[in-house]
Amino acid sequence: MATVEMPHPPEVVFTYLADPRNRPEWQASLTSVTLTDRSEPHVGMTWRESTLVGVRPRLEITHLEPCRLWAERGRWHGVTATLALRFTAIPGGTRVRADGEVTARGPWGAAAAAAGRLASRAVKADLERAARVLARA
Repeated sequence: MATVEMPHPPEVVFTYLADPRNRPEWQASLTSVTLTDRSEPHVGMTWRESTLVGVRPRLEITHLEPCRLWAERGRWHGVTATLALRFTAIPGGTRVRADGEVTARGPWGAAAAAAGRLASRAVKADLERAARVLARA
């Protein structure tokens, strides 16, 4: 789907991207995140996102291996989206590889297919934005 190299150590990149509270800073489609649990990120943690287009999916962390893998599943009105971020240390920073899928049945099927086709470009742009936010920190 998308790969971005960031000039920051894996610990910094993972800690930032794995925390849903940071999402509105780097994910262009979001206006806010509402956590149901204010603890540190963990498998099973859930939150609701508010998007610019009015979609309000409920998301959950499904995998969390520090500095290696972070994954989520989101659901909204019959649409399911998954995203996995894999972190690899490289000389001078971290490579983040994002893989995901958007699926739906019934009347949402065509919209989900279109969203899936556009997702690679959006995810890459969002990860590049995260790298810029980290550079300013």
